[in-house]
Amino acid sequence: MDLPNIFTTEVSQGFLDRINKLTPTSQPLWGKMNVPQMLAHCCVTYEMIYENKHKAPGGFGKLLLKLFVKPIVVTTKPYSKNSRTAPAFLIVDERIFELEKKRLMQFITQTQQKGEAFFEGKESLSFGKLSINEWNNMFYKHLNHHLSQFGV
Repeated sequence: MDLPNIFTTEVSQGFLDRINKLTPTSQPLWGKMNVPQMLAHCCVTYEMIYENKHKAPGGFGKLLLKLFVKPIVVTTKPYSKNSRTAPAFLIVDERIFELEKKRLMQFITQTQQKGEAFFEGKESLSFGKLSINEWNNMFYKHLNHHLSQFGV
């Protein structure tokens, strides 16, 4: 794996420990989201896998995502601060901290328990089939970016 393996208990637990350091009043070091919105934002990646909640992009949209967004999302290069967010990931309404925290922690645990075999070659709603390394990079990088945004 290019980045620490999110499918291992140790790495997943590290993220859960970081999430447990957040409070409803945690403040971002950059960006516009409050902490419950950030947690809900991080859940979107998992909703696209486990819940039939988000619409897949059309053929041309998916092609553009694969060509221009996928290389940003599934590589090891960190996200820049205040980078643009895809519309499906925009959380503008108020959210409940404990609910979003619980949801994200359950998604991380579920993903770790399903393991690498479940994700190898699995179709992404936006990017087509991804390798286990690409899934890992996407999960790890996104969580790390937003938890760092809130100083944990």
